[in-house]
Amino acid sequence: MADRPDVSNPSHWARQPKAPIVMSTIDNLDVLYEDNHIIAVNKRSSDIVQSDSSGDTTLCRVVGEYVKRKYNKPGDAFIGTVHRLDRPVSGVILYARTSKALSRLTNMFRLREIQKTYWAVTKPAPSPSEGRVVNYLKKNRDLNKSFTYDAPGDGRKESELTYRTVGRSDHYHFVEVKPKTGRHHQIRTTLASLGAPIKGDIKYGSRRTNDNASIHLHARCIEFVHPVQRVPMRILATPPDDPVWNAWLRLDHGVS
Repeated sequence: MADRPDVSNPSHWARQPKAPIVMSTIDNLDVLYEDNHIIAVNKRSSDIVQSDSSGDTTLCRVVGEYVKRKYNKPGDAFIGTVHRLDRPVSGVILYARTSKALSRLTNMFRLREIQKTYWAVTKPAPSPSEGRVVNYLKKNRDLNKSFTYDAPGDGRKESELTYRTVGRSDHYHFVEVKPKTGRHHQIRTTLASLGAPIKGDIKYGSRRTNDNASIHLHARCIEFVHPVQRVPMRILATPPDDPVWNAWLRLDHGVS
């Protein structure tokens, strides 16, 4: 899980944020889909999926509070975490609402039966502009950072993804990424190894931070077979409202 600067400490900022950092709450939660078995939400880049030293409320807890209030449950609502997103990353994240759905989704992720598509904004573009990358990642726990290698070795885990550059703005390039594995910081470190660090991701080579401690990596889409209803599911998440993401949306929607 990615670390996050202490945003209350001005020393972490070259300039003051242009807008306040907003985390998801029971009142502003962006729910993309829900039924009796699963719920998908659009994670904000400030939300934390797994507890860390910050002590901030996890998104899982917020989702549970939302379900409890909406359905007037007398006790805590069951919410099962089946996958994670780094803290500065936004986008679709899926939770289970029943133990049956949790077990089946966990197995589907293990068997790589769930496809996620990410949008990444980079500078410069990756070279080559598209391809399939198989490399080996090793996590440094002290630095909370992964490093790429071309060959297997002690502590290294095989990583695979495909990517393609789909467009650009005046200063940035738009890269669609489909991971096949789910390694620590996989997309971030692989794009950096291709000479294309993600906007705002100073840990992996970006020249400056984003104002709100985010990075321009967004889980755009998740596709899977519903764990109970057995019907195909495709859930999209709109990226955050900022000029760069909006430029990509105009391109994606064919708007001139």
